[in-house]
Amino acid sequence: MAEPLLQGKVILVTGSTTGIGEATARRCVAEGARVFVHGRDEERARAVCRELGGDSHYYIGDLGDPAHCEGVVAAAVAHFGRLDGVVNNAALTTRSNLETTDAATFDRIVAVNLRAPLLIIRAAVPHFRRQGGGAVVNIGSVNALAGEPNLLAYSAAKGGLATMSRNLANALAEERIRINHLNVGWVATPNEIALKQREGLPPGWEKHVPKTYAPTGRLLAPEEVAAHIVFWLSDLSAPANGVVYELEQYSMIGRNLAKEDNWPTG
Repeated sequence: MAEPLLQGKVILVTGSTTGIGEATARRCVAEGARVFVHGRDEERARAVCRELGGDSHYYIGDLGDPAHCEGVVAAAVAHFGRLDGVVNNAALTTRSNLETTDAATFDRIVAVNLRAPLLIIRAAVPHFRRQGGGAVVNIGSVNALAGEPNLLAYSAAKGGLATMSRNLANALAEERIRINHLNVGWVATPNEIALKQREGLPPGWEKHVPKTYAPTGRLLAPEEVAAHIVFWLSDLSAPANGVVYELEQYSMIGRNLAKEDNWPTG
């Protein structure tokens, strides 16, 4: 039997009390890692850690506050004694278009979706250096390629995150610190399922998606995304670095999206 992909490693996963982050925390533990969970809801964080067992611990904090970006890294190292990998998953998906994206909205989204990953990597790198290397996976979005009209600020921040991933990968490569990036497509997270129901779609919509949007007829599952994240965290993906990988069911290049009537997106 092959050794687990993350055996003995300590991984920090931001935004890991629900959705992709939670699925990633579970998959990391299944692959032999100890996981530091992060979120804003302490009750939910405790519940996740109870299920994960002694190979997990948590930190509560809004990453829009720079102090928490340093704090979550320091807490992970203090608890586990080392840090081998970071998944920058926490993000705001606030709807905004040109008319509704005022300065406060833009600054808030950029603070969490772009500045926080930068500050977390900045805090993690000294620990990686002491260990002779480390791995970061930044969770982006296919919206970084242009985005939808009602995801203006979100798309801009994710575009910046992709550029930052490439920039830092080049800057840190000689120190065996790898920075890779997943531009994730449409995923059936609990929050997304609930949001679309509020926007008018029926229960179970995520399993009956027009093939225009999902050739398989369903959305990506958080667990499927988590499997890709673990690969990029693991030594199995080395020495690949600075990769911006589009994790979707179709090629984004050359795709002609024909809108479905009465099917809200974004």
